[in-house]
Amino acid sequence: RSVDDVFKDFKGRRNALIKALTTDVQEFFQKCDPEKENLCLYGFPGERWEVNLPAEEVPPEIPEPALGINFARDGMEEKDWLALVAVHSDAWLLAVAFYFGARFGFDRADRKRLFNLINDLPTVFEVVSGAAKKQAKDKTSSNHSAGKSKSNTKMVRTIPALFIFYFYCTGEGGRVDRKDEAEEGLDEEDEDEHGETLCGACGEKYASDEFWICCDVCERWFHGKCVKITPARAEHIKQYKCPSCNNKRARP
Repeated sequence: RSVDDVFKDFKGRRNALIKALTTDVQEFFQKCDPEKENLCLYGFPGERWEVNLPAEEVPPEIPEPALGINFARDGMEEKDWLALVAVHSDAWLLAVAFYFGARFGFDRADRKRLFNLINDLPTVFEVVSGAAKKQAKDKTSSNHSAGKSKSNTKMVRTIPALFIFYFYCTGEGGRVDRKDEAEEGLDEEDEDEHGETLCGACGEKYASDEFWICCDVCERWFHGKCVKITPARAEHIKQYKCPSCNNKRARP
């Protein structure tokens, strides 16, 4: 099996789960009767979903979905319950994909490619909660914005499970080597725009695989590593000032 084979399997299962939690939501809701035993939501490569009892064999052929999703059905608001099932479904999809990756002997490069293919798609939770549509709208708005803002810097994705799998499979610490989907840092137009931009600290050109941040005062761009700003830290900075602008402001 190749990376493309595993990704195709992932997409089929993902589409099935999204169908259960959106298009077929009433049927899915009825099948999750709390009076029944522990139930699981399964997605199959052929885009078919099923609510059923967990596999009896131990260990199972592939990782099992979250157990007992039906018990919380009547104890929560429907939208909150669906969101909870969606989050567990995302975790299961990742577990199955990387189980196959290990089983088929994927090396570091293959695991990294598989993660990037998966991470280019909205999560099931994002689709079910409506966040995917909002992100697409925000992305369109930011692409047409004339000002330089934090949306034009490369930020980290806010789905912890995805990064846990990424760091585990690639061993690359906090570096992000892909374009973020939720707050995509630089699309192709941005790369053309900043292709000749020089870092205000080291003087090197813009590199698409590095975190890049703009000073809100002097509007110069800097490599995050040059000004000791990480993507995670940048998320909490309302207005970034480079070291030079900070020093100027500090003088009496």
